[in-house]
Amino acid sequence: MCECTCAKSDLSLIDGVLDTYAAVPGSLITILQKAQEIYGYLPTDVIYKIAEKTGNTPAKVMGVATFYAQFRLKPIGKYLIMLCQGTACHVNGAKRIEAAVCEYLGIKDGETTADGLFTLKNVACLGCCSLSPVMMINEETYGSLTPEKVISILKGLKEEAQGQ
Repeated sequence: MCECTCAKSDLSLIDGVLDTYAAVPGSLITILQKAQEIYGYLPTDVIYKIAEKTGNTPAKVMGVATFYAQFRLKPIGKYLIMLCQGTACHVNGAKRIEAAVCEYLGIKDGETTADGLFTLKNVACLGCCSLSPVMMINEETYGSLTPEKVISILKGLKEEAQGQ
């Protein structure tokens, strides 16, 4: 049981997942993936419940969750910006794109804007080298970026989110 003073999640949301997978050997990653789909990230109290129901220690569950880049331990913004830092993007100006995003949004890699709209995450490669420099925002891919183009994209998303 979580003894921490962290915010409490609705732990009943994961009961079905745990009923299905908790006793299945080797299912911890699947459980964590499904938990993240439910909560948007992996809250501490959910980690503790997964540990309890699977017979693992919280340290083991946390170890798996921190080992794989797909898992998040903090909530992300409405728009997750994955900015490619691969070789082609790097050569074609990814650092200038990152600087423009950071300056416009006032955040750094791994941070979320105060309004909860944007989270920036630098990634090793998005596999869209011919579009470099490239970023994905949620499921949408944006390529051939310039600092001006990326700011225009972010402004548009911000206005859309604010209902303008």
